[in-house]
Amino acid sequence: MGDLQLGLMLGYWGAEAFDGTDLAQAAEEVGYHSVWTAEAYGSDAVSPLAWIGARTQRIGLGTALIQLSARTPASTAMTAVTLDHLSGGRFHLGLGVSGPQVVEGWYGQPFPKPLARTREYVEVLRTIWRREGPVSHEGEHYPLPYPGGTGKGKALKITTHPRRADIPVFLGAEGPKNVALTAEIADGWFPIFYSPERSPDMYADSLAHAPPDFAIACPVTVVPGDDLEQAMAVVKWSLAFYMGGMGAPDENYHLDVIKRMGFEEEADHVQQLFIGGDREQAMRAVPDALADEIALVGPRDRIRERLQRWIDSPVTHLLVGTRDESTVRLMADLLT
Repeated sequence: MGDLQLGLMLGYWGAEAFDGTDLAQAAEEVGYHSVWTAEAYGSDAVSPLAWIGARTQRIGLGTALIQLSARTPASTAMTAVTLDHLSGGRFHLGLGVSGPQVVEGWYGQPFPKPLARTREYVEVLRTIWRREGPVSHEGEHYPLPYPGGTGKGKALKITTHPRRADIPVFLGAEGPKNVALTAEIADGWFPIFYSPERSPDMYADSLAHAPPDFAIACPVTVVPGDDLEQAMAVVKWSLAFYMGGMGAPDENYHLDVIKRMGFEEEADHVQQLFIGGDREQAMRAVPDALADEIALVGPRDRIRERLQRWIDSPVTHLLVGTRDESTVRLMADLLT
């Protein structure tokens, strides 16, 4: 049906541990491009990916995403080199700055200047991977060697030779400036709440100077089922949480994306209901149009029909959000 690649989005664990090996193996069997893990303030992204990598042979392995503030650039560079070697060159590094609640509340790191921090972080990663000499960096956020302390810090070169000096870097970005930075310095972009109808125009300016091979790897929740309302509710519960429970009431980047999509009044209403404790009504207040545009839900034939919108969109990798093996196989069937 097209050149759209399928990925499997495993995300992060909830309250219970989740071994995604069977799903990843099924995805590999039916030809998926990649499998992706995530982290917030529960399970980490790296350990499950290494576990899955040891039990698969061909499928790409990606983080979507690693919290930038959780690790220094050197630590992340080492992790990427290690996983890329162990997997035979299958690793994709996805990074994101998250928000101030998580960065400052959980990781104990300052959140200001996220764009500058991201730019420096990626610069240090690529310098380490090129292995052209001892690494020194004079940036404001990640200076190497550290300019304080004992004064005995030494510029060092990674001892392990990277399998690839150009390990792919993907960035999660929401605001127009963040997306433009991603198009400038990264190999791919993770959008959130992407609508094939609205988002191409919405991000056209930010992506105007992206290189021809720039990847857009879009997480898309897929919920097959004959009961469309029930399937839609799965997506609406998630949206209500992102609009009302993620970020501070006066600084919620996810909410801002939905407002820019044209749902400003509805988004404010959902947030107010959620913060007020009426989560059921918050879910019901999420517009069906929004949930339907960013996901694939309902009977098989309906999903097949609506999948064409994604094939025709700028999205290059559709990351199937599911923990159901039959859904993994369904999407492969529909894309052939």
